[in-house]
Amino acid sequence: DGNVLYAGPFRSYGQLLILNAGDGYHVVLAGMSRISVASGQSVLAGEPVGAMGEARVASTSASQNGNATPELYVEFRKDGKPVDPTPWWADRFSGRT
Repeated sequence: DGNVLYAGPFRSYGQLLILNAGDGYHVVLAGMSRISVASGQSVLAGEPVGAMGEARVASTSASQNGNATPELYVEFRKDGKPVDPTPWWADRFSGRT
């Protein structure tokens, strides 16, 4: 659960979303073609916040190699500093234990 700090266009990243997840954690999402939430809105874990388009709408990777497939950029931050996202991804979905 969290609160939307920013929802809108940002430079060449397409639609950018910044969520305040509490305890100094923030989640940054970029590359969506549409955002369905607004700044100041509360969101629940698992609630849809936007949609990807049919083609890349953002410069979300250093090497695009001409690939037009949409990509979602996800960044986790704690107290303003980037953190390793590995613990946030559930192993039950990866097939590893």
